[in-house]
Order: sequence, then structure tokens, then C-alpha cells
Amino acid sequence: MPTFLLEVGTEELPADFLDHALQQWRDRLPQSLGDQLLTPETLELYATPRRLALLLKGLPAQQPDREEEIKGPPAKAAFKDGKPTKAAVGFARKQGVAVEALEVRPTEKGDFIFLRKQIAGRPAAEILTELVPQWIFALEGRRFMRWADGDLRFPRPIRWLVTLLDDRVLPLMWENGSQTVKSDRLSRGHRVLHPEPVIVPQAGDYVECLGAAYIEVDPTQRQTKIEQDVEAAAQKVNGYAEISPALLQEVTNLVEYPTAVVGKFDPEFLQLPAEVSTTVMVKHQRYFPVLKNQETGELLPYFITVSNGDPASSDIIAAGNERVIRARLADAQFFYNADLAKPLESYLPQLEKVTFQEDLGSVRLKVARLSKIALKIAQQLQLSAAETSTIARAALLCKADLVTQMVYEFPELQGVMGENYARASQEPEAVATAIFEHYLPRGAGDKLPQTIAGQVVGLADRLDTLVSIFSLTGMRPTGSSDPFALRRAANAIVNVTWAGNLGINLQQLLTEIAQKEELIASLEEFFRQRLRTQLQEERGIDYDLVNAVLGENDPEYADRALQDLLDLRDRALFLQAIRNNGQLDAIYETVNRSTRLAAQGDLDTVQLEPKGFVNPELFEKSSEQAFLDAIVELLPKTQASQASISLGSASRTTRDDTTRNYQQLVDALSEIAPFVNRFFDGEDSVLVMDKNPEIRRNRLNLLGLLRNHTRVLADFGAIVKG
Repeated sequence: MPTFLLEVGTEELPADFLDHALQQWRDRLPQSLGDQLLTPETLELYATPRRLALLLKGLPAQQPDREEEIKGPPAKAAFKDGKPTKAAVGFARKQGVAVEALEVRPTEKGDFIFLRKQIAGRPAAEILTELVPQWIFALEGRRFMRWADGDLRFPRPIRWLVTLLDDRVLPLMWENGSQTVKSDRLSRGHRVLHPEPVIVPQAGDYVECLGAAYIEVDPTQRQTKIEQDVEAAAQKVNGYAEISPALLQEVTNLVEYPTAVVGKFDPEFLQLPAEVSTTVMVKHQRYFPVLKNQETGELLPYFITVSNGDPASSDIIAAGNERVIRARLADAQFFYNADLAKPLESYLPQLEKVTFQEDLGSVRLKVARLSKIALKIAQQLQLSAAETSTIARAALLCKADLVTQMVYEFPELQGVMGENYARASQEPEAVATAIFEHYLPRGAGDKLPQTIAGQVVGLADRLDTLVSIFSLTGMRPTGSSDPFALRRAANAIVNVTWAGNLGINLQQLLTEIAQKEELIASLEEFFRQRLRTQLQEERGIDYDLVNAVLGENDPEYADRALQDLLDLRDRALFLQAIRNNGQLDAIYETVNRSTRLAAQGDLDTVQLEPKGFVNPELFEKSSEQAFLDAIVELLPKTQASQASISLGSASRTTRDDTTRNYQQLVDALSEIAPFVNRFFDGEDSVLVMDKNPEIRRNRLNLLGLLRNHTRVLADFGAIVKG
């Protein structure tokens, strides 16, 4: 079975495009080939900055012959008085067969004309020439461009094309204005180490031929080599390489023949905060820092760069990079010393000149708003005077570093420099830490703030952003458009609240901050969407259980969700746990049957006490009294669960007993099930919808009370039987 090679040669591609392109091919090519009945034994994908390539090994030489059934027009339109009409003749002509080959068969929609057609398999070479342009130009990504005077679009100009089916070149050619791209067996080697063209005799020789030309085409192999070489280089200077996955992936996509090169910088720059030096090296120069100690993060005056040049010139490469890093670190040192010349608080007036958003004023105004919100949160959490003071100070200073020279030059250091400058200004340690932490999490997978001050200031900052941007016309997220990252801000609020067990009343905060009814409603709905996403996608809760705690078309439950995010989380996790262990199924039928019937009564959904709502004198069967006695026994266990709901709303108390209390409720519901079943189906069962309106109402109230007890945990009407 033949092997097919496709290599698309280009100018240097953006690093972030390579992985995205390979993933698209990985997702699409099996389906594309499968549709043509050309499934290969293996699909291998390769990429370097100057090429995208694939190898299809064990590819069928041609499609198999097959029989295809084709449906034609209705029989009554194809034949009249037993003779073929123009419709039948036209259908037969289109399919290249005689009218006699047509068959009439019955279907659900009547009789139709059918044709069994033998289709000869096409050669793989013929099909591949059709598929290859689709594979190339269907790729998606950012920063596509046109080049020369043509209309073709790709991230960088395409310079060569290799298409080999075993040893045969598949002829492909396309025009791009005055430029012609034509397939061949000529690839390109390393720009410096092998500038001559590379002849690929056969498709299966591709990796070996490119390797001989100093090209490692396999990104996985290239990444492994880089990681190993960087670690070995660090060991030579008695250090440890700090290898971030993001930098490793980026560097892998920037080189074709990697060489780890060690450079050195002046030890005097070690006086800079380690985050500054690391940012300069990693973010701006794509260097790997070298640590003296992995635990403390203390730096050594070395860096490691991955060269794509001649290994014999490593000393020259190192010297050139050393000149660059010295200039960058010298600038950083100047900025740092200049910023330290005055205390952090003195930068606050300059925030008035920095615009947060055109219609919302300056960052200084934002600081004033978020400071007020932070105090509201502190009040809700009943924090101590000392904690509240720390929060107020951190909120005031949390954006001050934005106008320092260091952050102006290196924006990614905001918060980091605020923490450093706060310490240098003799601010309390808790204030300095909160300034840094209030930005957390900065992205997916990032750590969350650990201190109460960092948590509260971070929540206040994001709440202000959400309310402020939502108040502007046309600025709310739509589809994939979210320029102010409001979804990420709302997700962070939820995650910080859950991780810190912060018993905030989000609905109350939104009401006090937003004030306008329409704005409040929009924000509440936005948060419910975020909560749904967090519970389903991040916590793995089944969709119906999420509906059962968030409330579908149930204002009472919808409000409850926002009033206590911790209770929402706890109930969702608990429901998933009892579904997994089978307890939910055990009470489902009893609760659901009662809930459905209770909806025909007029008892509100919050009443738990039977007194005044159920009259024993109206009982006609012993099952009714047994039902009532069971409700009375259930009451204290339900109240224990209700008590757990309010734990977080007044303090930062941990909620370890929440699940236990809900477990008491579920256990009690399991115990009451026989009494309810007896009420419905036992020897002394009753007809709930009795003709006597007083008796009917009395029985519906019994069911309504049971429904209300279960609503302490969830809206069982939203749960789907497993």
C-alpha cells in the first residue's frame, strides 16, 4: 500500500499557528479521507517554522468498487400508463443508465424510483490532487495574509510544495497572480546549515532526508530535545532551568534545528526583583532563566537561549544575546530605581490621567468605586476591623503601580510591582500581598488568591468592571465577542468565592452597586449563565441537576442561587454524589409524584409547618395520619439543612457540615417513602383529588408540605430520572 507525502513550504510561520494547524488536520483529515473510502493505516503530522507536512502510510491505491443506491422521482411522476415519462428518462440519462434499469419500490412516502449503480473506485492519486488544496486552504487562524499580486491567503507566503505518492510526484499547480506554485520533490533544508535544495526520492524517506538537511520535522521530538538540552545546559553552570510549558512550546515552533546556548549577565542585576528579570528573559527575549534554588526561585546570572543557527557559532550567538539582555535589564534597573524614589501612594493622583474606559472616566474613579464595593463585601462577611482596614488600604493602592515606569514598560508586571513597591514603601505585608493577589487568577489554570484581603479586593475590582461595562449600551458580551473579558471576570468571581468559602450575597451586592432594575436583571442572568457553565463544565455536574439547583423558570430558586453561591455549589455536588451512589433514584419516584400533584394545590413553596394547613379531622384513612406524622418527624431534619444554607451568608465559616445536614434530609426522605407510597397505593390509599374541596385541599397540602421539604435541597421537578 502506497505512502503519500504532502509538504507545504513557506516563509517563517507564526509560532502559534503551527499547533493550531496540525490540530485542524488531525481533526479533519480522517473524515475527509474516510468520506472517499481512503483510510490510511497511519497519519503522521509534522511542522517547523517553514513547513507543514503530513505522511499517509498504508493508503489504499484506489477506492474499492461499490454499489450505490440512488433514489429518484416518485413513481407516479416517472411512469404514466406504464410508460416512462420525461422525469424517468431524464433521471436515467443523468445516471448514465437505461430506463429499464430503474426499479419501483414502496417507501413511507409512497412509491419511488430507485437505481442500483455500480461505481468503480477511483485511483487515490486522482482523489488526492482534489483533496490537497482543500486541506491547505481550509486551514484557519489569525493574521492570514495575501502576497505577490494574487488572492491566495495563508499566514505566510507559500514558496514550495512537495506531493509524493511513493516515488511519483502528483501534479498540482495553482496561480497566485503572477506567481505559480507547482508541486515537486524538492524540499528545503536549514537556511544556514544546508541552504541547498533537498531531493526527496520517496515519500517514506521524508523524515530521514530532512534530518540529513538539519531539519527536525517532528515537533514532539524537537520539544523533547530542547527540554533535555536546556536542562543539561543549566546543570553545566550548577543551576536549574525554569522551563515554562508555554515558552517551551513557543520556542519549539521557532526553530528547525535547536541548539541550547548559555549566556551570562552581570550579577548586579540580581538585585532586581526576580519577577522583573524573569519577565525580561521569558516574555521579551524567549530565554529560559537559570535558578540557583528551585524552591525559592532565586536566580543565577545566566540564561539559556535556543538557537536556530550554526552550533559552531554558539559563542558568537551567546555574546550577541548577552548584549541584548544587558540593555534590557539596565533599562529595567533604571525604571525600578526611579519608581522607588517615592512611595507607592504618591502615584495615586496620576491615575486620574489614565482612562479606564472612555465613558467611565479614569482609573482613579474606578479605584474609588471598587474601594466602596470592597467595604460592602467586608461588611457582608462580618470581617474584623483589622481585616477591613487592610482591605481598604489594599483597594486604594491596588492600581497605583499602573503609572510607574516599570509597569508602563512591562505591563505584564502590574500587581507584581505593586506588591514590591508596597513593601518598599513600608506598607503592611498583608496589603502588599493583596495588591498582587487581587489580579488572580490571571488566566486558565492560574492559582487563586489565598488571603481574605486579596480575595475581597479582587471580587470588588471585577464586580465594578462588570457593572460599569454592562451599564454602557452595546458593550455586553455577544457570541464570541467579549473585548473586556467579562465572562472571565464573572468566572473568577465564582471561583474565588467557592475556593475561599466566602459567604457573599451576590444578588444583594449587584442590587446595591447597579441600582437600576434592568441592569440588575441583566447582570443576574449573566451570572446564572456563568454558574451553569462552571457547574456543568468545570465541576462535572449533570445538566438536570444544575437545573434543579439553579431553577428553570423558578424565580425563587434563581434568587436563592445568587444569594448564596456556596449553598448552590454544595447542593449541586451533593446531588451528583447521591445520584452516583443510587440514593437519588431511591427517593425520586416518591418525591416527583408528590411534587407533580402538589402543583394542583395552592400551598406556597416555603411553608414547612403543617399546623394551620393540614386538618387531621378531615382525614378519612389511616395513611393520611401516617403521612402527617412522617412530615412532623421530617421537620427538624429539614430545618437542620436550612440552617446550613445561611452559614456563609454571615461569615467565612467553613461549611464542612453542609453535606452532613443534607444527608440527614435525604435519609429522612428515604424513611418517609413507605408512608407516601401507602398514601398513594396501599390498602388504605386515598384519592387525592376528592370531590369534597376541603378534603382535596387537605391532601394536596400534605403533598405540598413534602414538596417544600425537598425544595430545601432541590427542585425535583427539574430532575430527569436516571
